[in-house]
Amino acid sequence: MARARRGGVGWRTVLAAALWLLVVAAEAGKYNAVFNFGDSLVDAGNLVTEGIPDYLATARPPYGQSYFGYPTGRCSDGRLVIDFIAQEFGLPLLPPSKAKNASFAQGANFAITGATALDTEFFEKRGLGKSVWNSGSLFTQIQWLRDLKPSFCNSTQECKDFFAKSLFVVGELAGNDYNAPLFAGKDLREAYNLIPHVVQGISDGVEQLIAEGAKDLIVPGVMPSGCFPVYLSMYVDPKEGYGPRSGCLKRFNTFSWVHNAMLKRALEKLRAKHPGVRIVYGDYFTPVIQFLLQPEKFGEFPNSLFLQAELDCHQQIIKYVNAIGLALGNLWSLILYY
Repeated sequence: MARARRGGVGWRTVLAAALWLLVVAAEAGKYNAVFNFGDSLVDAGNLVTEGIPDYLATARPPYGQSYFGYPTGRCSDGRLVIDFIAQEFGLPLLPPSKAKNASFAQGANFAITGATALDTEFFEKRGLGKSVWNSGSLFTQIQWLRDLKPSFCNSTQECKDFFAKSLFVVGELAGNDYNAPLFAGKDLREAYNLIPHVVQGISDGVEQLIAEGAKDLIVPGVMPSGCFPVYLSMYVDPKEGYGPRSGCLKRFNTFSWVHNAMLKRALEKLRAKHPGVRIVYGDYFTPVIQFLLQPEKFGEFPNSLFLQAELDCHQQIIKYVNAIGLALGNLWSLILYY
């Protein structure tokens, strides 16, 4: 299978854009540590620290072959965008928070495959418990952070001072929350009903981190779910329901756009409530659309179908764009036309 050129212009442009976003958020400062929260898009191995589940292919070759030379538990054959972020700030790759004998003095990765923004109980009360194998919601991951505090600070004030000089990346989260009703065969309207709850959950999580002392946070939105092979195979819409150029399901991309719009509004409220805190929205949606429409700009891809496959299996090139904060054109026109 072809892969993107790591040294190509497209790769450098995408990575530079992601790092530019962080420089803006940091006001040209340097972080002492990075703390990451999320799901399989940024899991550095938490799911496999206590053994490898039989169903988990990402803990076996060829995963990890491009950079580490062996599987690490990452859903990628190389590094994740959070790895590049840490390295750009001169920090080591963030160890999984569940790793044994690891040093967390310069940060930790709390992300775990299958994570949701909302706790398991939320889904169980709605009869969706079997559709979510929740191994660590956002609130659970934040508790893991609290449990790990003795690794990098000794008092409440010392922890607040340490966190004030750290970067917090909160997400992407929400994809698995919406998978719960959709994988259970529910209508898309059921997923729409979850959006306010999911966005509130992310907002509440950000507030908890601010209370711990966080001053710089990046909160990514979701990718265009209408381009995911899993949904393209599950749902058959009339011809006009697909983007003429991308082949993506318009109604699912619209759904993702609505989530992102509501998340942006929630973050605006948090900025107003916490004027001394920098909260940056990370746009995953637009870069993925750009990859689908113009893959040749980002490396050697034979066609957009390859990119759609990459979206599903979390291969290397998608990782490079996960935290890009670019606003390229009108998102609404992207959804309706492409």
